[in-house]
Amino acid sequence: MSEIRVEDLTEEQARDELAELADRLEAANRAYHTEDAPEIDDGEYDRLKRRNAEIEARFPQLKRADSPSEQVGAAPSEGFSKVRHALRMMSLSNAFEDGDIGDFDRGVRRYLGLSEDAVVAYTAEPKIDGLSLSLRYEDGDLVQAATRGDGTTGENVTANARTIADIPARLTGAPAVLEVRGEVYMSHEDFAALNDRQAAQGGKTFANPRNAAAGSLRQLDPQITRARPLRFFAYSWGELSEPLAETQWQAIARLQGLGFQTNPLTRLCKSVPEMLKHYAAIEAQRATLGYDIDGVVYKVDDLSLQERLGFRSTTPRWAIAHKFPAELAWTRLEAIDIQVGRTGALSPVARLTPVTVGGVVVSNATLHNEDYIAGRDNSGAPIRPDEEGNGKDIRVGDWVQVYRAGDVIPKVADVDLSRRPADAEPFRFPETCPECGSDASREEGDAVRRCSGGLICPAQAVEKLKHFVSRAAFDIEGLGAKQVEQFYADGWIAEPADIFDLSSQYGQGLQQLKNREGWGEKSAANLFSAIEEKRRIPLERLIFGLGIRHAGEAAARDLALHFGGWEPLADTVDRARPAALAHREADEAERAERAAAADAGRRARIKETRDAAMADVPPAAQEAWADLTGIDGVGATLAQSLSDAFANPRERQSIDRLVGKLDVQAPDRPQTQGSPVVGKTVVFTGSLERMSRAEAKARAEALGAKVSGSVSKKTDIVVAGPGAGSKEAKARELGLMVLDEDAWLALIGG
Repeated sequence: MSEIRVEDLTEEQARDELAELADRLEAANRAYHTEDAPEIDDGEYDRLKRRNAEIEARFPQLKRADSPSEQVGAAPSEGFSKVRHALRMMSLSNAFEDGDIGDFDRGVRRYLGLSEDAVVAYTAEPKIDGLSLSLRYEDGDLVQAATRGDGTTGENVTANARTIADIPARLTGAPAVLEVRGEVYMSHEDFAALNDRQAAQGGKTFANPRNAAAGSLRQLDPQITRARPLRFFAYSWGELSEPLAETQWQAIARLQGLGFQTNPLTRLCKSVPEMLKHYAAIEAQRATLGYDIDGVVYKVDDLSLQERLGFRSTTPRWAIAHKFPAELAWTRLEAIDIQVGRTGALSPVARLTPVTVGGVVVSNATLHNEDYIAGRDNSGAPIRPDEEGNGKDIRVGDWVQVYRAGDVIPKVADVDLSRRPADAEPFRFPETCPECGSDASREEGDAVRRCSGGLICPAQAVEKLKHFVSRAAFDIEGLGAKQVEQFYADGWIAEPADIFDLSSQYGQGLQQLKNREGWGEKSAANLFSAIEEKRRIPLERLIFGLGIRHAGEAAARDLALHFGGWEPLADTVDRARPAALAHREADEAERAERAAAADAGRRARIKETRDAAMADVPPAAQEAWADLTGIDGVGATLAQSLSDAFANPRERQSIDRLVGKLDVQAPDRPQTQGSPVVGKTVVFTGSLERMSRAEAKARAEALGAKVSGSVSKKTDIVVAGPGAGSKEAKARELGLMVLDEDAWLALIGG
């Protein structure tokens, strides 16, 4: 991964970073949330998630199907029954610098249309480093306790939760339905005593209190949990039959009055300076609190404003976690391995002498790409400069500084040249794929080398299959990464369509599978049943599962909502192919023009070249291209990737074989009975004065409208604010309905 500033990244560099981040964050989430054995600390994890979000914000068309910004936690363990949360348990976006909090406050005001001098209050509370838990009470009785899991489905740990003293079994004066959410944790003192007892009995000791708390709550025997000193802080809620209060501050007080432990360091702040002052006060007490925290959480206090702000895909707009700085450690770099991802990217990984960083043993770290190893960014500027200003390269045998910040592979931050072995050689990055031997080329402007082998590369094929069965894609129970590797190695599956032939191709499947190591008759039967269930699949999951570059989970949803079925999508992509080819030619010409010396006529020449490239494209292809790229959240880069995938004969045949075995379902749409804009395509242009663009889009989509980024003859309504230019002019030329903001709000009743 490059160290280039996000604003300086090219699209290719951004695409490569997002691919690497997705791979590393998925593995880290699994280690932390499912296995309770994190490999790295919160600082690095959070920094990389933030960089992922920043890249996606600048290049929304590059958002991936497996984007970390679309994921919460990890799939629940198989050891407990599953619980589907009535309201999804969300994660929090993160901040690391004081300036980020000012940006958060300005973003809240901008979304709500509030002035800088309007008073917006926030609660500020310590962010407990424990295990999230949701407690459901009905008529005052605790009826269910569930871990967060992947945010939608968690583990049923009700029997274990009943053993925790801080969790009341019965409430008086509570709403008929109340889901209390908070954090299970273990104090430092109790953690040390537990490890002493475990060691004395020859049992497992824990790396840190968070792991101990998670492992204790997930005991299949509640009596073991009862013997573990677990605590619980309440800080939020899920489903309610009636509101707890009008503000976050009052609601927390209400929870405390019902008998829950709430954090005494929670404060109400009226400004950003007050928030930062309280952050500093909590950080100063961190070492003496007696339990682990990793930051401070700020939440908009007014619950009516929280409701207006709503949610992004996995995080609320009304809250943010201000994290503490990461911890550092020095260790030896023993080797550099090259891993090949599903997009063919060659990613270098540092193998380290194990070292403890922030309470977690680290043995691997990302080295991003060949430029990072060489001590430069992709423009040639030095990184990790030495005393003379030259970038320090990284070599096997070096002593390297490592830091980590969450559930992701840590990063090598620096090199100690004074301890470099005399025989250390500069690292030579491979120019062929270590998995299949194909050429590994690096295109101009690209941050990484990519294997050219495609589906003949076993690493790419296996990674694509893993993506296909991942949680946000087909999510086939019993068919995870290990099973995919096993079946691929044995020649049972080579592409997604083969999964749906497993039962019929291998002696009715069950007979062969049940005798394999790790499989029995019941588990084999369950797998084939789970595969059959997934033949009926929502369109957005199919699009996401194909693993097409840049087709992230959100983009897959946008495509599904726009086209409504597989055939209209495939037909549009096919018809747009001539335009996609012309667009690529124009991009190459533009890159060449930009690489030349800049002059006053360059912009005009670029436009002329692009117009000339598109002039020879048949009108039907131009119309299909406009339809595809006009979808809000799609754009030219994703459209190009779709076109490339559908035009590749081998990949298209694989896709067609898969679709032929499925019953693809249209996406669920909002309940929009009586909506005046249901099914209509709306374009917002110019400045909106009574709401932000994001809020306008969210409200339109909630009413069943499609929001597009460009005006065409398929557009129904153009909402034009002050400063609207060419889009409004084109709308009037086409005779479309053009509304100002007041008229739009009157139309939708709002």
